Amino acid sequence: MHHISTYFPDLSMEQKSAFAKLAPLYKEWNEKINVVSRKDIDNLYVHHVLHSLSIAKIIQFAPGTKVLDVGTGGGFPGIPLAILFPQVSFHLIDSIGKKITVVNEISHALGLKNIIGEQIRVEQVKTRYDFVISRAVTRFDKFAAIAKKNVSSKQINSLKNGIIYLKGGDFTEEIQNFEKQITIYPISNYFTEPFFETKKIIHLPITN
Repeated sequence: MHHISTYFPDLSMEQKSAFAKLAPLYKEWNEKINVVSRKDIDNLYVHHVLHSLSIAKIIQFAPGTKVLDVGTGGGFPGIPLAILFPQVSFHLIDSIGKKITVVNEISHALGLKNIIGEQIRVEQVKTRYDFVISRAVTRFDKFAAIAKKNVSSKQINSLKNGIIYLKGGDFTEEIQNFEKQITIYPISNYFTEPFFETKKIIHLPITN
């Protein structure tokens, strides 16, 4: 939890309380439904929560922003971001119903009113959002192809509407068709933990 307070020192007491509750909630739910690797659950705050919050280092979502989190799994990056941005609406989707059960139960336990969790594939979603976010559910080029239809043209943020993608390792081939459009942000610019040395944020503006 101290990692969160270090990098986000201006949290309210309510936000600090919500973040502190994440570890016991995920440990409890992970015993029933495996949404975080069992060997990784002790690294929840760095590998999952802080990784999710890295998006907040490239954009402070304006109130009223609508965000679609695709392939959210157990709620990453959507749940940590929903705690950080209470005036932003988050739609968390996954094709696996058990994972959405965890999302909804944890959201309810935290009293988060700005999250909707739904079992659905992104191909079936017709609504448009300011941003479509995800944490490396597939190749970037494949993801961009299926998610770009869900980006709204109405602009209310300083960062252009589009896709924000958390990705690690070598993804050179996956972005070769987007190199003139995307911006890549190394997460190691913001967080010093070794885990983030190869982790990046990809932002692809979409004009619909």
